Formats: sequence, structure tokens, C-alpha cells
Amino acid sequence: MLKNLLKEVVSLIAGKQAEEIVDLLDTQNYINEFIIAKKLNLTINQTRNILYKVSDYGLVSSIRKKDKRKGWYTYFWKIEILKSLEFLKENLLKKIDNAEHQIKSRETKRFYSCERCHIELTEENALINNFTCSECGSILSLRDNTKLVKDLGRNKERLERDLKIVDEEILKEKGKEDKKKAKEIKKEEKIASLNKAKMKKKRAQESALNKKYSNKKIKNKGKEKVKKRIKKVKKKKGKNLSRLGQVKGKKKRR
Repeated sequence: MLKNLLKEVVSLIAGKQAEEIVDLLDTQNYINEFIIAKKLNLTINQTRNILYKVSDYGLVSSIRKKDKRKGWYTYFWKIEILKSLEFLKENLLKKIDNAEHQIKSRETKRFYSCERCHIELTEENALINNFTCSECGSILSLRDNTKLVKDLGRNKERLERDLKIVDEEILKEKGKEDKKKAKEIKKEEKIASLNKAKMKKKRAQESALNKKYSNKKIKNKGKEKVKKRIKKVKKKKGKNLSRLGQVKGKKKRR
């Protein structure tokens, strides 16, 4: 059903002969335009012409890749399903609105026609022409709109059924997109969580190293302090011993 709807979209834009392109573009991956041309038995210019027409409405997307050996760019294409369905929905709504307008017009107004020339005129225009055909001069006859109103009503009902199907497909596609987005968000959150854990671990390691370095520094400072105190004590002791020697020397001289 979905593929038929997408074909209808392409057919509306690029003609009936272009709808086969949907079979190739309805994929998760982008497809090489040269492969599309080959599969459809078209020239690359004919293929691009179709793709550009559909692209003007934003219903296909493309990416390009540069051929490293040849130096030129090749385009890869994919159909945008949700945008295509929304385009089709808008088109159906216009047709339904037009059908309603015609039904209302046929039910409230009178129309006159020429049976020979098959020309139809509103009552106002028929009055201007004195209810005669401007082509052959025949007298115009009042047209019975009963059958036409029924046909328009049936056409409107068919369009409304088609619209319901399109709405269902749009809901499905939105559901798929929501799931895809939720999956991507979950993946991003997981990556963010892992990065956060890595940063936390890194900070803990840096903190431990800083603490270790700080303790070592304090320890070294403590050792230096002790050394200075010992040195100071030794120096002081040496001075005291020196003074004691001097005192003893003086006593001996006496």
C-alpha cells in the first residue's frame, strides 16, 4: 500500500512513466544515480530530470561523493517517505475541497447546455446570450445535475477513503521516526554517560596523583625541616664545645 501511494506522488509530479523509480528509492540507504538510470533503462540526464522534479518539492534527498580517481561528484538519492505522504495528503484535501465546492454549486445553481456543441453555461451567462448557443445558435436546455451530483459525491467519498489510508500511513511513519529518534537519544545518552564516567575516573586519578604528590612534597619538606634542625643543633653544640675548650685553655694558662 505504501509503495503504491509513493508511486502516486511521483506520478503526480513527474508523470506516470516515472513512478517505477520508487521501487529503487524506497530504501534505508542512498542509491547511486547511475545505478538508478541503468535499472530503469534511462539515460543519466533523463534520470536526473525526474529526480530534480521530485526534489523541487523536497520529496527526495541526496548526498554527493567525490570520485578520488576521476575527480567528479556522483549523487546518491533516497525518497523522503513522510514528506511524500504529507504532500499526497495536501493534494487529496485540495481535491476533496474542490469536489465539495462543485457539489454545492450544482445543488444551488442552474446550468444550461447545448446538446449539439456540448457547451455548458451558468444561468447568468446563458441569460447574456439569450439562452442560445454562441457557436451554433441552438436553444440552450436546462441541465439536470442529479447524476453529476451523485458522481461528484461518489468521487468525494473515494477521495476521503484515500485520505484515511494516507493518514494511517503517516501515523505509522511518524511512529517509526519517533522510535528512531528515541533510539538515537538513548545512544547519545549512553555515550554521554560513558564520557562522564571516564571524566570522573580521570579526575579521580588526577586527584589521587595530586594527593600523592602533595603528601610526598609535605614529607620531603618535613625531612628538610628535620635536617635543618639537626644541622642547627649540631652547629649550636659545636659552638658550645668550642666555648668550653676556650674556657679550659684559659684555666690551664693560669
